[in-house]
Amino acid sequence: MSRISKDQVKHVAHLARLAITEEEAEKFTKQLDAIISFAEQLNELDTEGVKPTSHVLDMKNVLREDKPEKGLPQEEVLKNAPEHEKGQFKVPSILE
Repeated sequence: MSRISKDQVKHVAHLARLAITEEEAEKFTKQLDAIISFAEQLNELDTEGVKPTSHVLDMKNVLREDKPEKGLPQEEVLKNAPEHEKGQFKVPSILE
């Protein structure tokens, strides 16, 4: 017995704005049924006493310390800009 119907697959495709053929709907129905079967196997595992995790590795803050550093000189930053004016990048106006 399939856990997902072809109509459900077509409905999800419609919600995702995907155009699928009958053959694709049949193929995806089989593939999604296999995925659901595998997920149901995970429900058979004994997880008593296992703490929920958000990540498989025990990670701490992996970012570097935020220290101010000296930036590039303004002349060097602007030297490759197609247009600049008064020490700032000049871009086309987008507002009327």
